[in-house]
Amino acid sequence: MLWNASKLRGLAIEATDGQIGTVDDLLLDDRTWQLRWLVVHTGLWLLGRKVLLPLSALGKPSLKTHSFTVQLTKQQVKDSPDVTADLPVSRQLEARVYDHYNWDPYWQTGFSTMANVVCTPVYMPPLDDAGPQRQIEEKDDPHLRSILELIGYHMEAQDGAIGHAEDFIIDDANWHIGPVIIDTKNWLPGQRVLISSQIVREIDWVGRSIFVETNIAKIQARHPIIQA
Repeated sequence: MLWNASKLRGLAIEATDGQIGTVDDLLLDDRTWQLRWLVVHTGLWLLGRKVLLPLSALGKPSLKTHSFTVQLTKQQVKDSPDVTADLPVSRQLEARVYDHYNWDPYWQTGFSTMANVVCTPVYMPPLDDAGPQRQIEEKDDPHLRSILELIGYHMEAQDGAIGHAEDFIIDDANWHIGPVIIDTKNWLPGQRVLISSQIVREIDWVGRSIFVETNIAKIQARHPIIQA
């Protein structure tokens, strides 16, 4: 099923033995456009803590129940590391979470967090038998960022501005980010354009801009236009 990224925020997270919180954010690798983590706000249960959940543990989101199921217990989530720092999330924090759940990290296997879904391998230095925390520096991974932060970013083609990112379409079969919904503003008043995330060339996180590897004429001629 396809979802708007913005619609996933606020969905309840149901562990095997009760509710643990709600979706606060989704983290993507901006090189592969693959979602990596769900950020869950635990609310009053853990006094406002935020925790990372690997996507491999998630069931399908449900429109009927407005929730996710997750194949973890409340105690497992309670004992997991806090998300205490601002984004981007550090590779060391990711490693601690994988250690906690006793799973192999995606950067070691060359696979994404979902079973049987291949993504672009990410090179990391070899790790020893002490676990993925060893030999990992305490620094941010600049490629692991919030997809919800991107909503509202300026969209720039090779020859000019084309509007702003209104939302992102996510396939819950593999948690890959597909089309970007662009509000074209003054360029095509009252309309929206869908473009593939695969033509994104660069994200300027400071300047709040997304640059795509195509021009305005090609976008208008080849990409679906939907009414506002």
